[in-house]
Amino acid sequence: MENTFMYSFGLDPKEIAMKNAVENITENEISMAPKSPTQSEILFFSSYPPRECGIATYTHDLVKALGKKFGQAINLSVCALETGKTDYMYPKEVTHQLDITKAESYKSLINSINHNELLHSVVIQHEFGLFYVENKNWLLDFLFCLNKPIVVVFHTVLPHPEQERKAEVKNIASACESVIVMTQNAAKILENDYEIEAKKIHVIAHGTHLVTHANKASLKEKYGLQYKKVLSTFGLLSSGKSIETTLDSLPAIVQKHPDVLFLIIGKTHPFVVKAEGEKYREALVAKVKTKKLEKHVQFINKYVSLPQLLEYLQLTDIYLFTSKDPYQAVSGTFSYAMSCACPIISTRIPHALEMMGENSGLIVDFQHSKQLAQSTIRLLEDDQLRANISLNALQKSIATAWENSALAHAQLFENMAGKSIPLVYQLPPLNLAHFRRMTTSF
Repeated sequence: MENTFMYSFGLDPKEIAMKNAVENITENEISMAPKSPTQSEILFFSSYPPRECGIATYTHDLVKALGKKFGQAINLSVCALETGKTDYMYPKEVTHQLDITKAESYKSLINSINHNELLHSVVIQHEFGLFYVENKNWLLDFLFCLNKPIVVVFHTVLPHPEQERKAEVKNIASACESVIVMTQNAAKILENDYEIEAKKIHVIAHGTHLVTHANKASLKEKYGLQYKKVLSTFGLLSSGKSIETTLDSLPAIVQKHPDVLFLIIGKTHPFVVKAEGEKYREALVAKVKTKKLEKHVQFINKYVSLPQLLEYLQLTDIYLFTSKDPYQAVSGTFSYAMSCACPIISTRIPHALEMMGENSGLIVDFQHSKQLAQSTIRLLEDDQLRANISLNALQKSIATAWENSALAHAQLFENMAGKSIPLVYQLPPLNLAHFRRMTTSF
C-alpha cells in the first residue's frame, strides 16, 4: 500500500527505501530550517492570511498564540495552501507553499519535510474541499509518505457518512498520530460513525480573543449608531449563512422597534465570487428593497480588520447566527461573538447547543424567520435577560481563549514527543496600568 502511495508521486524504489533517511539535505532545504538549532519545529498546513478564509484566520490566531506563549520552546512555521499561481505577500512564518493542483508540489514537500531533522510534527488543518481540485486529491498519498508525527484538525465532521466519505476520513485518521476536533459532538461522531479510536481524538475548542471591553455607547457614537438597537452578523458571505432568514424576520421586528439596524458585516467568500459572482449578495439587496428595509439594513461589504470587527461586535445589542447547515460542526464567527459578550440568537448547530446551553443564548429552528423575530423582540424588550445572557456567554468563552487553546496544543505536541519538547511558558509582560490608576503621583 505504501509503495502505491509513493509511486503516485513518481518516486522510484530507491526513494522508497530511503524516505526515512535524514542525509544529503540540499542547500535549499537547510535554508528553510528553523533559525534556532536547539528548538523543534511544528509545521502547519493551512490557508493563511492575506488569503481571506475562515481557516486562514483560525490558523493565524493559533500560531500567534502559540508563539506568544511557547516561542522559546518551539519554532512555528506554516505551509500555505495554494490553488495555482498567486501573488500573496505572506508573513515570515510562511516558510513553504503547497500548490494543491500539482503532484510535483507535494513531492517536493515530502523530501523537504522528511529530511528536516528539527521538524517534529506536521499539523493539517482539514476541511472538505480544501485539498480538492478538479476531482484530484493527493492528501492521503502525501500523509502516508511523511515520516513525521501528523496531527489532523477536522473542521467539519459529517454524521452518517456514505461509505466513500467514511473510508476517506478513516484513512486520514489512520495516517495521523492524533486527531483534533472542536466539540464533544464531533468527537462522538468520529468515534461512533467513523470507528476512530477514542484515545486518538482530542477536543480543543475553537479559540476566542480576550477582549478589553470598551464602552458600548462610545462605540456606537464612533460609528454613528448611537440612536440604534444594533443587530449584527459577520463572516464571508455565502448562501449557507441564510441571511435571508433575518431579512424575512425584520418587518415584524421593525414594527415594534423602529430603531433597529441590522449590520451584515463581511465581503462575499472568494470561492463564491469565483463560482457565481455576487449573485447571493445581490439577491439580499433586492430583498431589502422589496421589503422596504433600506433604513434598517446596512451592508459592510469588506473584510474588516480584527480590531474593527471586535468593536462592531461590542456595540452589537443582539448577534444573529442563522446558518442553515445542521451539520456545521463549529463556527469561528459564533465564538468571536461570545467573546465580545454579545447576546446571541442561533440556529441549532452542534457548536451552539454545546457552548450556549442554559441562560447563555436563545436557540431557533433552521430558516424559521417567525421564531427568529419572536426571539429578537423578546431580547430587545428584556434588558435584564440580555445582560444575563451576555455575562454567561462571556464567562463560558473565557475557557476557550486562544491562550488556553495554545496551551492545549502545546501539551499535545509535548506528549507526542515523549516529553522531548519541554514546555517553556513565556510569562506575559507586566501591565502596571491598574497599579498606576490606584496610586497617587506621590
